Amino acid sequence: MSDQIQFIVEKLNQEPFRKNYNLITFDSLESMQLLQLLSDVLGEIDPKHAVDIREELPEQTAKRMLSLLGILKYKPPGSISDLSAFRQGLVTGSKPVIHPVLHWLLQRTNELKKRAYLARFLVKLEVPAEFLQDDTVADINKQYEDLMEAFKNLHKECEQLKTSGLSTAEIRRDISAMEEEKDQLLKRVERLKKRVETVQNHQRMLEIARQLRLEKEREESLAQQKQEQKNQFFHAEQRLQRAQLQRKEMHLAVVDSKPESLMKKLEEEINLNSYMVTEKIPRELESKRNSVYFLQKVVAEPAMSQSDLNELEIKINEVNTQMNQLIEKRRMKHEPVDSKFTMYRQQASIISRKKEAKAEELQAAKKEMSSTERQMQQKTGQAHELEGSEVLKGDEFKHYVNKLRSKNTIYKKKRLEIAEITAEYGILQRTEELLKQRHEAIQQQLQAIEDKKGISGYSYAQEELERVSAVKSEMDDMKGQTLDNMSEMVKKLNAMVAEKKANLAPVIKELRQLRQKCQELTQEWDEKKIQYDSCAAGVESNRSALEQEVKGFLDECVQEESNYRYINCMKRNIEIQLQRAKEEMKAYISPDPQERRKAIREQYTRTILEQENLGKKLREKQKVVRENHGPNMKQIKMWQDFERLMVCKRECFLKQQNQTAIGQVIQEGGKDRLIL
Repeated sequence: MSDQIQFIVEKLNQEPFRKNYNLITFDSLESMQLLQLLSDVLGEIDPKHAVDIREELPEQTAKRMLSLLGILKYKPPGSISDLSAFRQGLVTGSKPVIHPVLHWLLQRTNELKKRAYLARFLVKLEVPAEFLQDDTVADINKQYEDLMEAFKNLHKECEQLKTSGLSTAEIRRDISAMEEEKDQLLKRVERLKKRVETVQNHQRMLEIARQLRLEKEREESLAQQKQEQKNQFFHAEQRLQRAQLQRKEMHLAVVDSKPESLMKKLEEEINLNSYMVTEKIPRELESKRNSVYFLQKVVAEPAMSQSDLNELEIKINEVNTQMNQLIEKRRMKHEPVDSKFTMYRQQASIISRKKEAKAEELQAAKKEMSSTERQMQQKTGQAHELEGSEVLKGDEFKHYVNKLRSKNTIYKKKRLEIAEITAEYGILQRTEELLKQRHEAIQQQLQAIEDKKGISGYSYAQEELERVSAVKSEMDDMKGQTLDNMSEMVKKLNAMVAEKKANLAPVIKELRQLRQKCQELTQEWDEKKIQYDSCAAGVESNRSALEQEVKGFLDECVQEESNYRYINCMKRNIEIQLQRAKEEMKAYISPDPQERRKAIREQYTRTILEQENLGKKLREKQKVVRENHGPNMKQIKMWQDFERLMVCKRECFLKQQNQTAIGQVIQEGGKDRLIL
């Protein structure tokens, strides 16, 4: 544990923390300081967590830290395996919980920074399965997953480039190119300066040009600020509209919040859901099944030519004409009898079509409302992330500003008073010191005089006697005053008690009557409460039964919708396969050789022939290599022997040269000796 704390202190004293802790100061940190320190370390890993924990609730702090630790894949030690205990320790700032977390974070800061950065883009957003049934949501989710995979690939390439490094030759070429461009720019600047120097008032013109450039930049910045303010105004209007709409909806909900209206709404929803489940969805499902059956039948049949299709169209037209003739004959026969029924049938068919149209409109409106609500929730979440809290508006903001101003004025006044009091305190403190010094000097003089007179200690005894007598007289005065006060207080209390009794007598009589009335009302309330509870229990049981029925209908609707989506996907796959088969068949039987080459069979045939030719060439090459392997190895060995022979000759030659040089030196030395 001591090694762990020492490691934490060393890391915190380094960049970028620079805390200047030692073991004692770090061990004496309080829980809030430890939590703030942990938040600072997490903020270094992920800048979004660089916050002051005093500005958020403890539960929010714990939730934020736990979410980031989960992303960083931190596992609590064995002694804190219980997550609830670990969470409680994190909320309270317990040292046995915070110290291991700090040690783990500071050991691998760079790795965790990278992991936190990748988590911003690679933590997958889980979408419920019921929402993925929608084609639009499914397509967006697929695009989201594709973008995530693309980000992974790009990040891998970036890391490879970082590790590989750039070539020095490329860097030198870039540096030389930049130096050439720099020389060209300097030459151009010199030429422009020479041209400008011949013009009159060129300094003033340059100053005007510089001011023009600054004004243009300022104009661009003002235009950008104007656009930002327009966007802010637009967003503010949208928020105002949403708030007004919410207020209107809440007002309507409050106005129409009676049990009868709620039951009526539930009955309408139940009727709509029962219509969707019993009539609309089964009819659509049956039509989809029929279409799938016919498509499967068409797929199972052999390929048809254009003449076969023409014959089928002729037969269909003939059958339609026969059906129309039979309908006309039947209508002519039964016209006078079934005229009313036909009218009712027409009305019923019109009503059913209208009903179906309204149901479809309602479904579309519900989908649009759900998508709008999701967008609104996303925007609200983004606004909370950007702003941090709810933004004050209108009168609230003015009130807040006025409150701040008043507090600021009070703060300034109090600050001046504190300064005056501090100055006065300094003066009084100095005066006290001077008086103490003077008193000590006088006491020393008095003691010296008493020693001379032979009565040392007399002044001290005199002061003690005076102090004791003064205290005794004060105590006597206080006792007398206390007795007088107590007697007066007793008299006052007796008078007040008598007065209160006289005042409370009629009130007590009224209270007795009110108690009897209260008992009667309590009995009546109990009876009414029993009736209400029985009625509420009946309504609650009916409501729960209706909710269960609605839930069953919704589950059945979701199941049927998923089946429909599955069948639709299978149908699309079959259509694609059928289209590919038709195109392949058309290309295969086409007399045009160009079209025939596009067929997959022809492509595979060409690929097989190319691979066979390539394999034949490779086998021939392998045969040549095998035949030449023995002679080539023999030739390599001969060259190696020749190389060793040449090395040996070179060494012998060098030795011979060294021996001749030594002999010459010895001969020259002998001659010198003879001369001497």
